[in-house]
Parts: sequence; structure tokens; C-alpha cells
Amino acid sequence: MSGIPLGVLDLVPIPSGSTAAEALRNTIDLAQRTERFGYARYWFAEHHLNPGVAGTSPAVVLALTASATSTIRIGSGAVQLGHRTALSAVEEFGLIDALHPGRLDLGLGRSGGRPPGQPAQPVPTATPVTDGRTPNGLRIPARFSPEHLLGSPRVALQQQLLRQPNAQAQDYGEQVDDLLALLRGGYRSADGIEAHVVPGEGAEVQVWILGSSGGESADVAGRNGLRFAANYHVSPATVLEAAEGYRAAFQPSDDLHKPYVSVSADVVVAEDDGTARELATGYGLWVRSIRTAEGAIAFPTPEQARAHAWTDADRTLVADRVDTQFVGSPQRVADQLEQLQEATGADELIITTITHDHADRVRSYQLLAEEWHRR
Repeated sequence: MSGIPLGVLDLVPIPSGSTAAEALRNTIDLAQRTERFGYARYWFAEHHLNPGVAGTSPAVVLALTASATSTIRIGSGAVQLGHRTALSAVEEFGLIDALHPGRLDLGLGRSGGRPPGQPAQPVPTATPVTDGRTPNGLRIPARFSPEHLLGSPRVALQQQLLRQPNAQAQDYGEQVDDLLALLRGGYRSADGIEAHVVPGEGAEVQVWILGSSGGESADVAGRNGLRFAANYHVSPATVLEAAEGYRAAFQPSDDLHKPYVSVSADVVVAEDDGTARELATGYGLWVRSIRTAEGAIAFPTPEQARAHAWTDADRTLVADRVDTQFVGSPQRVADQLEQLQEATGADELIITTITHDHADRVRSYQLLAEEWHRR
């Protein structure tokens, strides 16, 4: 399994009692360390109005991290195109590529809710799921519905603040088409006017589409012959339909001749299972803050998490995420990652880890890398 690349997705989490500045310093330190540990990629997610997450601008954090590292690929997981233009994304990544050519991954994601035509119900998959398990035992939980989040005042305020007044997001597929044309130097407006981005045009940027289901994102990635990242750590119930939907839609491109899929997982690794479970204690409470539309809280200590009075509704709200987090010794977590890879046919895996203490987070990545390279 050492032949399967392993990457990192960082949310730039802020532990309780810490500041955003400390979180950013920790992130750069972790990127440097994971480069030495042998991880293939280091990606940054984009989140807004979350009191416990400092990753509001992947491009800015990428620029800082690129200067502090030298070989690891760095990228966005993902830039939210719902409040951006194709031009702004190409310009930002083109600027970074000008100083750090050949190291950037431009991961693109939708934002702003389910688009018209995307299925609300699960899409049938070729891989059978019986009693919540694939044939090799990977857990596929019941589907989580985010409908209550879409009506949240905080989510509505976020969209209001991110967009200009009365602005409408461009169709996602058309936006990706424009972005690719700008990168390749072939953009023409409807009136036939050319546009050339300097720096940006011809940048050595690897474009990815991130998706959680077999809907529009998987289709856009497939028909453009782009790489695709399926989010098991965000939406474990739909990871199979996402990967299979992408492969079904795939058409070869100049950049990619066959489908290429990365699958994400949330992990916590320690020397033994008990220690890892203790470090992961705050995860459920953190997920609850996201799914109640409160916004991701500062990541709690185990003691703070245990002080929360859990209701049955709380437990149901976070069950799919908690039950599919890989927590334990290096051997246990590596076994689970192999199971995930086998079930999804992933070409590579990307992991994300949050613990309250930075040292525990670094140690988690180190232990897993050592075990992964032994296999």
C-alpha cells in the first residue's frame, strides 16, 4: 500500500484557548513536518464565519506555506466558486505559481446549496451496501440531510457577506469551463473577445474538482477529464456514488487519460487505541457545532467535550461522522485506510486530523506516515 500516495487536508483549526495567529503558525509548522514525513500533498479548505477555523483564504495560506516548504504539492481543498469568478481564481493561483511553479493543486468546489437537478435521494451504486457495510466491511452510514443548514440565518448571512448585492453565482459547469480556458489561453467571450491572464495563463496548476455525491461536481470533473476528490470525511454515505458517478462521466483529456480519484478520511493516530480515542474526544462536539449551524467552534479539550450534556438528537446529528472517523493505533488506522481505498478504488488518499494540542496532531501524522511507508 505504500504505493498509494497519502496527502493532508488542513482546515487551519483553532484549538480552544488559542488564537488565529497561533493556528496559522501551527499549520505552517505541520506542513513543513508532513513534507519531511513523506506526504504527497498539503491542501487547505475554505471556510467562513467559523469561530474555530482560520482557513478563510486558501490562496493566502498557500502563499505562506509555499515559501516555508520546497517539495510537497500544495493546494486548495477547495476554493468555493459560488462567490468567486473564474478570473479571480486563475489570477490568485497564477501569482503563486509564478514563484513556485509546478507545485500547485487548484481544487474547486461549489457553494450555495444543491443546484437544480441534483438528486436528493441516494444514487444506486455498483458496490452493494448491506446493513451499512460494503463487501469488504467499510462503513457506509445513513445519508445525512443538510436541508436545515440551508435555511440557517448564519448561512444566509455568510452568503450575503461573501457576494456583492444582488449578485448571482455563475453556473458551476460554465465557470469551470471558463477557468480552464483562461488557464490554457483559449478564452473567448460570447462576443469573440480574447482574455489573457498574466500571470496565470499556462501556469503549471493541477486542477481538481471536489464533490460529495454523484451529482454535478462528479459530472463536471468527468466530462472535463479532471482529477476528482470524493469526501468520505464530510459525507461518508455518498462516497461510493461520488466516485462511481465521476468514473461513469469521465472523458479523457489532454491532461488525464483515465479517471483519477482521491478519497478523504478523518483520522486520529496515537501509540495505542486508548490514547487515540482520548485525543479524538472533542470531535463529536466540534461536528455538532457545524451541523447546528453554529459554525465550527474552537476545538475543545477532552475535558470540555466530556462536560457537554449530550441528547439523543445530538448523537443522531453527528453519528455518521463520528462512526466513520478512523481512530486508533497506526496499525488500526492504516488498516482502515486500506479498506477505504479498496472499497472506493481510490488512486490516492487524503487525511485530515484535528486534536486540541498541536504536538498530538504532529505525532498523529508522523505515526501514520511511518506505518504507511512500512506497508
